[in-house]
Parts: sequence; C-alpha cells; structure tokens
Amino acid sequence: MFKLQKSKLLLAAGLLTMAGGASAGYTFDLSDDDKITFGGYIKADARYVSGNIAATDYWYGGGTVLDNDQSNFGIAVNETRFNTKYVHGDVTGFIEMDFYGGGGNEIISNSVHPRLRHAFIKYKNVTVGQTWTTFMNTSALAETADFAGPMVGAAFVRNTQVRYTMGNFQVSLENPESYGGDPTQDSVPDVIGKYTFKGDWGNVSVAGLFRQLNVDADTSETGVGYSVAGRIKTFDKDDFRFQLHGGNTGRYVGVAAQKDLINGEVETSVSYMAAYRHYWSDTTRSSVFYGNITTDESDIDHTHWGVNVFKNITPKLSYGVEFGNFEMAEVDADSNYAQLSVKYAL
Repeated sequence: MFKLQKSKLLLAAGLLTMAGGASAGYTFDLSDDDKITFGGYIKADARYVSGNIAATDYWYGGGTVLDNDQSNFGIAVNETRFNTKYVHGDVTGFIEMDFYGGGGNEIISNSVHPRLRHAFIKYKNVTVGQTWTTFMNTSALAETADFAGPMVGAAFVRNTQVRYTMGNFQVSLENPESYGGDPTQDSVPDVIGKYTFKGDWGNVSVAGLFRQLNVDADTSETGVGYSVAGRIKTFDKDDFRFQLHGGNTGRYVGVAAQKDLINGEVETSVSYMAAYRHYWSDTTRSSVFYGNITTDESDIDHTHWGVNVFKNITPKLSYGVEFGNFEMAEVDADSNYAQLSVKYAL
C-alpha cells in the first residue's frame, strides 16, 4: 500500500520556488527506494495598471509604449503551477508547468494552455534537461506579488543543459541562442561556471558566462558576462537579496530587456537589483525592491521598483498587496500598478 506523507519539502533546492516561498508537497512512498511527490500552488492576481506602458500580467524587461496614459484592470490565475518529483535511489526526475502558455480568451471560457517550465533528470552530481540556468542564483530573487519582481535587474532564464555539481562549484553546457543574430548558425553551447559561498549567514554566488554569438553564416562574436548574487540574513528572520550582472549577458539577464546582438555588435550591459524583506510578525512580512538595467548599443534604461506586504492566514494560504512602478526612461514611459494576490500552496 502507498503511504501518504504530507510534508513541507524543498523540492530540488531552489528549483520549485520562484520568489522565496517553499512549495508544500504530498509524497507517496512507493517502496523503500521509490517516491513520488506532487506540489505547486494556486495563485489568483487582481491587477490595476495606469500609465503609458501597456498593461501586462506582470512586468518583464520591456513593454509596449502607448500614445496616451491608459488604465487597465484584470484578474488572472495563470501563475498557478503544478509539479511532480520522482525519486528512485540516486535518480531524481522533476517536471513542472504553469499556465502562461497563452491561447485563452476573456470572452467566454478564460481557458489557457499549460506551459512547460522544468523537465530534468538528476543522477548524483549530473543534471540533464530543462531548468534554471546555472548563471542564476534563485535564492536572490525578491518575494513579490508581481511574477518574479524586478526582472530588469535579474538573471532569469530556463535552459536545456548538462550540469555537473562538485560541492559548491557548478559547471554547465547550455543551449545556445543568438538573440538578435542568426540562431540557426549556433553550433557551440554556452559555457557557465558558478561557485557559491554558503554559511549560516546566507549565500553569495559568483558566476561567469562564455558564449559564441552568430551574427550571420559568416560572422560570429564572443560574449563574456559575469554575475554576483546572494541572499544575506540580517536581523531575526529578515534578509537582504541582491544581484549584479555585467558584460555581454544578453538574454540571460533582464527578460527581453536586451538582445545579445544589436546591428551585428555584441550588446554590453550593467544590471542590478536589491530587495529587503522584513518580518513584522511570524505571519506578516514585507519586501521593498528595486531593479535597473542599462545597455550600451541599444541605450536602454529600464527600472522596476515596488513595495508589498504578505500575510499567512494558515501556513498554506496567504494573501498580499503590492504597489510599484515600471519605467522605460529612454522613451519617457512609465506605468504604476497595484496588485492583490491570493496564494494556496499544495
């Protein structure tokens, strides 16, 4: 008989969480060596946006500039996600999806397509499949109502890859994509190395990125980028989270804020984000965050800031409100937003 265990597991350390909270799970013991865990959460977001950047479900690295200020209100559940982890001895398989796959309408059904987020196999020190790029430090993402928060200043990519982990050091070969060039000519995987310093105080990671970027069939350029990111414990349960990225980080940072190549030239950027989370009580907490990216070739200057408060009604059920602003300074555009979110973790 299967034995059901209700547990608050961290599934694949940092791979199940987007912005800081652990997903609860339900685990079935199939045998002494075999387990299957189901997890995820249901999240509903009510969002009001006002300004001359068109409303979206969340702020990514860019946006559509409007001729005049407009206001928009919407309610969505697309961030809702479901995941399954399979364990057989030293082998772990993990798959997760959410509902940002598009295809829905708000006229009749509000139906949306599921979207694959993670699908990987881990055997001892080797991970193969699709998951967060090794360039990321997932613990350095801010806790926000807006999906993933200030992504303009964050490393945020899921790649298919082969990763080897040796203690605090990781190295990976990841799927290449010459964004802004000719990706059909990509023949060399992206190479990433990362070392993470860990302790009771928190963690800080240092990562390097090396890429071959293809302008066309006859021309290629070299891209090199760096990242320093971490989560530092401060007072009681409070923490400070930060990220700093520079060089030719391209699509790895900013979520479409920048391309790898601009008119045949490798883009260079500096991006950063910082967030402080404070616990008012065991069940109530707030984060204030700020992120920015500037680029050389495309002259981009995008900023996202916000402040929020979350409260747990039960250990699994929480709600929160967030107020913030997204700005695209190079085109003199910005929008304010207010968001109410309710989340139930499985």
